[in-house]
Amino acid sequence: MGKADADETELVQLLVAGDRPAFERIYRKHNAALIRVATGIVASRATAEEVAQDTWIAVLKNVASFEGRSSLAGWIFSILINKARSRAAREGRFVSFDGEGEDDNLAAAFDGRGRWKDMPDLWEEVTPERILAGRSVMDHVAAAIETLPAAQRSVIILRAQQGLEAEEVCEILGISEGNMRVLLHRARLAIRTALDGLM
Repeated sequence: MGKADADETELVQLLVAGDRPAFERIYRKHNAALIRVATGIVASRATAEEVAQDTWIAVLKNVASFEGRSSLAGWIFSILINKARSRAAREGRFVSFDGEGEDDNLAAAFDGRGRWKDMPDLWEEVTPERILAGRSVMDHVAAAIETLPAAQRSVIILRAQQGLEAEEVCEILGISEGNMRVLLHRARLAIRTALDGLM
């Protein structure tokens, strides 16, 4: 068992025991991302916040039954996706994660395994000034993520920002690994295009 596995097992045990600092730690780590993912699925941010709150309630009620077949974060995001889809369905919305209807011309930039055919150049040379401007750039990245279609937004948040394994992301969203790679690639290209306009 690795250190990460042992840390997660201990965290789950603390959550089961009702340890408030353990819950606060995991809440701070994931709540903002839960809301961002849910916002791409439901009609409004207020509804997304409600879905995230419902998710946390379900986590607290059911953490004792967590079996560790996925990471704790993967389990939490699975609960969120199910709750957000149910809420969207009640509101008459349908959000697909299969990528249908998105621009297929973007697929030409990468190979069948999700790798760049031609590695892109750095946006700009890394300088002290660029490092200081990094906070502003991150604000623009966050804004660009908010404009992505639900599937791309979910994949980039789960995979790139939350660091979930590809298999977990696919299981949470109910998509194939190839589709997940396409969505991640499209999300990265859209963000890069948004940033190119600023640079």
